[in-house]
Amino acid sequence: MAELLYQLQQDGIYKKIIYGGEGDLPEIPDGAKATFHYRTLKTNEEQTVLDDSKHIGKPMELIFGKKFKLEVWEKLLKTMKIKEVAEFTCDIKHTAVYPLVAKSLRDIFKGKSSHEHTSHCCGMMALSEQGMGYSDLDELMKCPQPLIFILEFNKLELPEQFEPESWSMNGSEKLESIPKLREAGNEAYSKKDYEDAAKKYAQALGLLEDLMLHEKPGDEEWNKLDEMKRPLLLNFSQCKLLTHDYYPVITHTSDVLIKDPDNVKALFRRGKAHAAVWNLKEAQEDFAHVLELEPSLKKAVNVELASLEKRVKEKEKQEKSLLQGMFS
Repeated sequence: MAELLYQLQQDGIYKKIIYGGEGDLPEIPDGAKATFHYRTLKTNEEQTVLDDSKHIGKPMELIFGKKFKLEVWEKLLKTMKIKEVAEFTCDIKHTAVYPLVAKSLRDIFKGKSSHEHTSHCCGMMALSEQGMGYSDLDELMKCPQPLIFILEFNKLELPEQFEPESWSMNGSEKLESIPKLREAGNEAYSKKDYEDAAKKYAQALGLLEDLMLHEKPGDEEWNKLDEMKRPLLLNFSQCKLLTHDYYPVITHTSDVLIKDPDNVKALFRRGKAHAAVWNLKEAQEDFAHVLELEPSLKKAVNVELASLEKRVKEKEKQEKSLLQGMFS
């Protein structure tokens, strides 16, 4: 530990352990995720607090090796045990970028923005001219200074122990994750956990949408990705149908039918959803189209139509009874 502290000092970082933590110093590979609380203070006499994740109510998550803009945090966490609390006083060379990072984090916690990929240089130049939107950060931009970081290392997860979020993945990682998420969704569906299955399918769809943003619509690669969406949209719609969330079913089956107007599964599921929300004409049209394409489904369609007719009659009876009550 003495050698580690000496190396930090040589790099302009001074560490003071507040709580020693648990176990040995962990080995942290690239792709691992650290969950920690941070408190940032100035080095003035009052030690003015700039940011405190505990006041926000949400810890910070950092994935190692993903070039997080405030690189010193990775360096500091690698010197800590799990559950350790430590104070680090860091030289200006490590803290000059803090205003940019702090602005992004504050905006994210306020719901103003998501993870952005603005280049470091251009971002710093633009913000120095336009302002950060936070007076204390504007001051730091104009007059960079050493800062104190108090970190509390709560949890370390190895790459195989968590599902990475889309912002932390490159294109290849996103593409590799899609079939895994689909398989996880299928497994959840087989266990009748339709909520979890829908979540997995939605995650896979989100990754596909991200990938498609980087391709030109109509190009071969874009078309391949678009083709991959259809079975996921159908699976997601089936889960929503089974959890009685009908409007997403109509939306997503309609997306499928734009490209594949004779898709029987999409028509049948949309017909059921239309029937559930009293879009009677639309439901009848979808079921009629199903019969044209797949006469073998006549029995299943007739069951749905009979159920719809029964519900319509019950509703008409209730309305008639209500009117009679009003004028009796």
